[in-house]
Amino acid sequence: MALKNIRVIELAGLAPAPFCGLILSDFGAEVIKVDKIGGDPLKCLLSRGKKGLEIDLKRSEGIKLMEKLCSKADVLIEPYRPGVMEKMGLGPEQLMKSNKRLIYARLSGYGQQGPFSRLAGHDINYLAVSGVLSLLKDSGTESVPRPPINLLADFAAGGALCALGIAMALVERNTSGLGQVVDANMTEGSSYLATWIRESKAHPFLSSFIWPNNDKPGENTLDGGAPFYSVYKTADEKFMAVGSLEPPFFARLVDKVGLEGDFSPGIIDPAMKQQLEEKFSKKTQNEWIEIFKDVDACVTPVVNFDEASQFSHNKEAKSFLSDGSPIPAPRLNRTTANPVLVERQIDNLRDFLVDHQLENTEIDHLIKNNIVALPLTNSKL
Repeated sequence: MALKNIRVIELAGLAPAPFCGLILSDFGAEVIKVDKIGGDPLKCLLSRGKKGLEIDLKRSEGIKLMEKLCSKADVLIEPYRPGVMEKMGLGPEQLMKSNKRLIYARLSGYGQQGPFSRLAGHDINYLAVSGVLSLLKDSGTESVPRPPINLLADFAAGGALCALGIAMALVERNTSGLGQVVDANMTEGSSYLATWIRESKAHPFLSSFIWPNNDKPGENTLDGGAPFYSVYKTADEKFMAVGSLEPPFFARLVDKVGLEGDFSPGIIDPAMKQQLEEKFSKKTQNEWIEIFKDVDACVTPVVNFDEASQFSHNKEAKSFLSDGSPIPAPRLNRTTANPVLVERQIDNLRDFLVDHQLENTEIDHLIKNNIVALPLTNSKL
């Protein structure tokens, strides 16, 4: 596996940081998730393949234990607001003194600087500040921006880009022998994901094709305004996605749907959209799947989220694991990801702490005073 022998300490958080740790774990890293004593059920959704450990970081002995864990780690993932780790004495300057090879990954909402940096936020807020949320609107002057669940900022701009930063820092460490701070934040990550959008708005040709009504979100080519790039309801209350942008695909769409009239590719024509709505509403989703079977028109069913693992293409491609979870992406043909579908266990807490240079008397003190513990499902000492 690509990240075999890489040890990661992940401070428990919500959504983005656990997803970053999950990526590293799926590709072979040993990830130790450190939670507060007693744990937090909301922070357990992405714990598969990881080893759980609970530490009381409000006490000095817990801080010292974290320092020892990080002295033997390759990566630390911390999800807190700026200044929190420094206040605990666990900032990058402190931890990288004893471990110069440590990759210190900071995953925050607004970054380490700026007036918003110490404020609380969620996916919707980071998308809003990045400018991306303003694009996600339906047509109409009264339309308000609609957040795409919490996929963009939390997972794409946050967890995934943080994992990419860690991977790049690990590659560079092979040359320098030194770790570094990875400063990932979901606001800048969201802006970065929208790089092509910004470039297309400024491009002499693309701007007129992709953004003909630039000041009217929901009325452009890729935001639902174009009839040849939209979603249509079928007779059985399901949907078909149409992405027939290029002329050959457009021509096949017109032919297979049986559109009547002189319609041209690339032209946003309300009459065409109305006719497509009527045509698609006359047949079921399965009927449309059969009509567009093996046809290069960029027309596909909108697969129900809960049924995606059983959809024909996904089943044949083996895109989902036995429990219905998606396979790790991307696929590597030689160092293949091999995700563990359950949370791993630290087999013996005492042995684990001895491995981190703790003496038995110190271990006795930590356990007796409830400064360190294993999760309830993993309670061997």
